[in-house]
Amino acid sequence: MKKIVAIVLLSIIALQYADGCTNLIVGKKASKDGSVMCTYNCDGFGFAGSLFYSPAGRHTPGENIAIHGWGPVHEGRFVKQVEYTYNVVGFMNEKQLTIVESTFDGRLDLQNPDGLLDYFSLMRLALQRSVNAREAIKCMAGLVEEYGYNSSGESITICDPNEAWIMEIIGKGKGRKGAVWVALRIPDDCICAHANLSRIRQFPLEKRKAKKGERTAISSRNIEYINSPEVECVYAWDVVAFAREKGFFSGKDEEFSFRDAYCPIDFENVRYADARVWSFFRHHRSDMDRYLPYINGEFDKCDHMPLWVKPEQLLSIQDLQQDMRDHFEGTPLDMTTDMTAGPWGMPIRPLPMHFRSSDSINFFRERPIATQQSGFTMTCQMRSWLPDDVGGVTWFNCDDANMVAYVPLYCCITQVPDPFRPENNARNEFSFESAFWMNNWVANMVYPRYSMMIGDLRAAQSELENHFFADQDNVIAAISGMTPADRRDYLIKKSIAYAELMMKRWDKLAKLLIVKYNDQVVKRVDEHGNFQRWGYDTPGYDQHFIDAIAPSTGDRYRLKKVIDRRER
Repeated sequence: MKKIVAIVLLSIIALQYADGCTNLIVGKKASKDGSVMCTYNCDGFGFAGSLFYSPAGRHTPGENIAIHGWGPVHEGRFVKQVEYTYNVVGFMNEKQLTIVESTFDGRLDLQNPDGLLDYFSLMRLALQRSVNAREAIKCMAGLVEEYGYNSSGESITICDPNEAWIMEIIGKGKGRKGAVWVALRIPDDCICAHANLSRIRQFPLEKRKAKKGERTAISSRNIEYINSPEVECVYAWDVVAFAREKGFFSGKDEEFSFRDAYCPIDFENVRYADARVWSFFRHHRSDMDRYLPYINGEFDKCDHMPLWVKPEQLLSIQDLQQDMRDHFEGTPLDMTTDMTAGPWGMPIRPLPMHFRSSDSINFFRERPIATQQSGFTMTCQMRSWLPDDVGGVTWFNCDDANMVAYVPLYCCITQVPDPFRPENNARNEFSFESAFWMNNWVANMVYPRYSMMIGDLRAAQSELENHFFADQDNVIAAISGMTPADRRDYLIKKSIAYAELMMKRWDKLAKLLIVKYNDQVVKRVDEHGNFQRWGYDTPGYDQHFIDAIAPSTGDRYRLKKVIDRRER
């Protein structure tokens, strides 16, 4: 009798709403310490973020995996199990392989509801079965060919301790089982990003012999050569031919653009998606404002940004964490400096993305990297010079990257810290044991009075993260000479202790905020942070909001005379 196991996914809710994500990627020669790094904001209303886990294991011949994917449509359908699967914590496995994504949708008529594998099942299976990025690409290509693909267009980040790749994939429509895709290795000295818009345009095509300095490419027909180090591009053999068949492309093969064929751009998808990439690049290059016409939809002046750029300064994991907290500050898209930010410079906006005035003028709101609807956020670090179990670190937390402290979790752990476990992060029930709800409790106090309260959150955030970063050298020193079993046990305990410390500090912060800012005033504190017995301050509104009052209300609030306090 064949043995059947269910594949462990996020929740169905997470899959349905995870189409607003951001990935930032850093090659090993673009980072300060030589690590490969990537990030993931999983953004979607309607689900509580948590950290899922699947253990390593050996499997018997004939064992199958039940694929539930998007729900009952795939009940009773299976994927063959492999002999051995690796330990996976979130989106990083025990070999430091990391796979994250963002959805670009593209041509929705190419979605095939009869395909077995959604993008999340595909990623999870590849993490369980692969030791590096190249193996993961080969694994995913083989799985969609054998079992079919049912999601819309996806950009997928695939990183290991030595290489970073971007892979884009889209289905072939109802009745066509496979998918068309392309994967490119990101240069080691560059940074890349994607955020809900296809980013790959032209790519090198397979040649019998590449010229000196050219990127070597192979098609899926020759994918067995993917482990050759000179190969830096892999693609579905029919990625161009299929576009011709569908009428998406009619030029020369070498002119083919994956994005233009399968995800044509317009103002909305560029502004809501590629603007996030632009802002990330802008943090690390001083010449990115030349792409403002593209961000503003002036495609006759500029119709694309580069897929990757070389940063002017090397990046640290701390730099990436700050990049994930971006709201376009200091750019023409800054969300904190006009009346839409409200009385206290709020950098978030409510949905919908579009709204209409009473005189029928249509407006839109910006969509930054950091956003309130994040279910979870992570920055991942892969270090080739360290043992895998300590070299791979997922800096993780639930909710908005801007409003949380990143907690380091090691890729070897076999026990998820309680605050991040799925059973402690119920979507519809508040719990003091839940990282998601503790973070949301604090964030939703701060959002409405952002400029007034954010300083206290930043102090707690910096206190925790500085402690975690300072402790990393101690961790590496402590494991020196340990057996692998002792090392894993130590790193499990460390990860749990970090999560517990974060929860205690956030509980303290929440209680401080409700007391300090009660009833729209600010209680005074002494130099030690203790509340004074009496006295409070009245911070008032941010100046940009005050300046917008008269144009909006006329003389309604204009003070016509000085009011004596006794007259109040």
